[in-house]
Parts: sequence; structure tokens; C-alpha cells
Amino acid sequence: MTYPDGFVALREVSFQLEQGGLLALTGPSGCGKTTVLHMLAGLRSATSGQITVDGSSPSQARGVACCFQDPRLLPWRTVDSNVALPLELEGVAADERGVRAREALDRVGLVDVSGRLPHQLSGGMRMRVSIARALVVRPKLLLLDEPFGALDEVTREQLDDELLRLWKEDGMTVVIVTHSLREAVYLAQRVLVMSGSAGPLVADTPINFGPRSASTRTDHAFNDEVGRVQQLHRSAGGP
Repeated sequence: MTYPDGFVALREVSFQLEQGGLLALTGPSGCGKTTVLHMLAGLRSATSGQITVDGSSPSQARGVACCFQDPRLLPWRTVDSNVALPLELEGVAADERGVRAREALDRVGLVDVSGRLPHQLSGGMRMRVSIARALVVRPKLLLLDEPFGALDEVTREQLDDELLRLWKEDGMTVVIVTHSLREAVYLAQRVLVMSGSAGPLVADTPINFGPRSASTRTDHAFNDEVGRVQQLHRSAGGP
């Protein structure tokens, strides 16, 4: 990705992700992680190279949903109408929108607050609404850009567990951008590490320590994997 003024935002990034995989993209601030995610979402176009999502260009791919660090909820719409918004934009009938919105909210444990406005929710609850809004379209590919970065550690870990549960239930493909190496290792099957200046991709490493459970975060194997990825991150120019 090179801007018209010649600034190189991204270079030498190439990877494949199999259907149903969960990939974490990490690296120092400013390395281009979010740019990669925006390209996969079809929000930006590459100036060279090629990107395909399920055999199509990102702008034409169907079944792609995004969650950002800011939940981006419409403050004047209730929780259920925020969740149903993507279906409304697709022209889905009101009755079906209501059913699917309620199903999505049930999956993230928020049916009881469906009639509230966003300002009446905690930060973690607003993020759950954002996830429900993504799930309501039944995505094949879920793209997450630091979705839990602004939350406290306990809430963040709870939502990480929630994300893993939803990923396993739906079999969707997930790409998450995160600055937290512990989160990357806990969630992902593979971690990509980018260097400190517009890429390039310097490591593509599998995560091999077995199924996640309540004790995983204190397990020696987990912490060894975090240390290994931290070394890769430091070699890429991270702190």
C-alpha cells in the first residue's frame, strides 16, 4: 500500500489462512496491522499485489463482518436495533430482523438489555453488542481490530473466552489484530508478526500448547509460548 505522496504504508506481506482458522496479527504500533485488516475488509485497495477472500476480491466477498476497538453503536438506537442494522441495510424483513437480532444477543448474553440505549451499558457490554451485530449476518470471516483493547483485564479475558466459544460453535474464520501478545497466543492457532515500519511480515508461527481452559493462562506451556512470540516481536522492533 503506497499513498499518492509516495508514503509506503505496507510492503512485503503475504500469507494464506485456511477456512475455519483463527489468526492473530501483531507487531509494533504503526507497522500496518490495521491496514492489512482494512484491505481484507475491502475498505482499502492494495496498490500492488493481490488479495482474495473466499475466491473473490475483498470488495465483492460476501459473509465478511468487522469489529473495531470502538463499538461504533448508534447512540439513538436501542441495543436490538443496533444489532439488526446490517440486516436492515440488506433489506431483510422486520420480523426476521427481530428474530435474528435476538438470537445474536442471546449468544453474547445480552437479551435482557435489548431495549436499552448504548450509553446505559458498560464498555464490555457495548463490545458484546458490537460482536452480536457482526454475528447477526452469520459471517464466514470475522475481522477484529483491537476489539477489547480499551477494556480492563478481567473483562478482556472474559470476552476472549467468549470469542473462542463463538468461533468453535460457528466454524468461522477469524483474523484479530492485537497489541497483546498474551491475547494473541491465547486465541490464535497462528500468530503473524510484522516489523516496525510498514511491515514486512517477519514471522508466521504456529501456536502449539493444546486446548484452552480455565487454567491455560497460568500454565507453563502457555507462558513459554508467550515468551517465544515476545522474542519474535522484539526482533521486529517491538518493545
